[in-house]
Amino acid sequence: MRPTSFVPRPTTPHSTRERAITIGSLDVPSSTLLWMLFATITFACLSISQAKAEDARPNVVLILVDDLGLHDIGIEGSKFHQTPHIDALAKRGMRFTAGYANCRVCSPSRASIQLGQFTARHGITDWIGAKTGMNFNRGDELLPAEYVHAMPASDVTLPEALRESGYKTFFAGKWHLGGEGSMPTDHGFDINIGGHHRGSPPGGFFAPYKNPVMENGPDGESLTRRLGKETASFIEGQDDQPYFAMLSFYAVHGPIQTTQELWQKYRESAPTPPADGNRFKIDRTLPVRQIQDNPVYAGMMETLDNAVGDVMAAIEASGKADNTLVIFTGDNGGVSSGDAYSTSNLPHRGGKGRQWEGGLREPYYVSIPAIVPENSTSDVPVIGSDLYPTILDVCNLPLRPQQHVDGRSLETVLTSGKDESLEQRSLIWHYPHYGNQGGEPSSVIRTGDYKLIHYHLDSHDELYHLPTDIGEQNDLASEQPERVAAMRKELLAYLKSVDAKFPEPDPRFDPEKAKQRWARAHGPNKERLEKREAAMLEPNWKPNKNWWGSTVD
Repeated sequence: MRPTSFVPRPTTPHSTRERAITIGSLDVPSSTLLWMLFATITFACLSISQAKAEDARPNVVLILVDDLGLHDIGIEGSKFHQTPHIDALAKRGMRFTAGYANCRVCSPSRASIQLGQFTARHGITDWIGAKTGMNFNRGDELLPAEYVHAMPASDVTLPEALRESGYKTFFAGKWHLGGEGSMPTDHGFDINIGGHHRGSPPGGFFAPYKNPVMENGPDGESLTRRLGKETASFIEGQDDQPYFAMLSFYAVHGPIQTTQELWQKYRESAPTPPADGNRFKIDRTLPVRQIQDNPVYAGMMETLDNAVGDVMAAIEASGKADNTLVIFTGDNGGVSSGDAYSTSNLPHRGGKGRQWEGGLREPYYVSIPAIVPENSTSDVPVIGSDLYPTILDVCNLPLRPQQHVDGRSLETVLTSGKDESLEQRSLIWHYPHYGNQGGEPSSVIRTGDYKLIHYHLDSHDELYHLPTDIGEQNDLASEQPERVAAMRKELLAYLKSVDAKFPEPDPRFDPEKAKQRWARAHGPNKERLEKREAAMLEPNWKPNKNWWGSTVD
């Protein structure tokens, strides 16, 4: 909206005789004409000023990767995956070393970014489509809690807030926040390419995609590169209007697929396997991967990195790179157990679906060269729900504290490197479900350097001091009962205040069957898993006739 201003009418001393000027058939006093001229010039100047202000608003590019582990990135310690474009993006601005997703699985985290809220508040606490209550029958002791299955229409999403302020909004990739009536275009995006109700790509990672809201490319085209190029094309097509582009990759979610050439490249560069041949260690419920040597997953990481490179090249070519806010993060930890068992998150414990740091820690990079110094870092704990107020703040737009009630703007950290109020605030996670990857129903609170996990099965707690125990191996709960009591009290009070849902006992639970299932997972299933992963590094290994469609005959 154009700002309004009161323009005072010039006055003339009473003793001065005005001269009338004829305009058409009207005689207009000279003072009136001067006032009209003054008002016109003032209005034009205000319009020009406003136009310049709108031109100066930062563009925003948010890149979200599915199932990305923190240590899948070269700059974060991976010696196997090659990610030069993402590494360069991290160095472009500030790298947060304590960046978190809002949940250990995808849909809740994605909703938290859009709404600026912790998951217990908006109610999407599991991936949309997961079974609950008596419909869940896996033989566990608890029935997973009910959850919200689509983004609430009454909330003002991040793209809606930006669009109301004159931004063009674009979405490409994975949505998984509802179907008809709750698609990206129902929640503030002008353009949607590829986003629908499904969480994994229905046709896999090579065309034909079988995606209901995206045209197929030529057979064998990479879905990941296609989404990057669609986003780059959108950026290249923008001129004066500021824009918000969200690139939400389906990668590196399963099914893990790559080309024969990339498989061969990473097969040859894989590290030496463990001396005892065991890539996996049992951690309470399931085997967990301990080494990054999956050549298929590594190929996916290189393709992802090149797609990010496509987008960054378009930003540089636009001539507005210095005033473009770029954010890169993920929706939950890497898949180290369950699903594809594709990566290791060490030194963090666990991975996707699990309550430890491996399921929650994410790359978290924020850059805008006009404001944020390059190669800067911060150890302030930050989370996905902070992105909503941060983007508004950096774009000089009014905050909406009643909407992004759990998120905090990071602008002070970005510009000065510090924000003491953020360093001691509490971050809260709520997952009253069983993860497909072995996670247990629990809620988590991090306050300062301490993290408490509260388990819903028996209400016991684990307490970890993260700076000295990043692998969460030394439970301090029995040594610090007062801290445990205080953190548990704060956690449960928050959950009560937002009417959080909790799991209930399953009357069908059979302890003997549970023991049998546990024995299978820790015995024959682990043996098959070890053989399957070792086979991927054999010279003659081939997944199918045409490498998932990447090879076109």
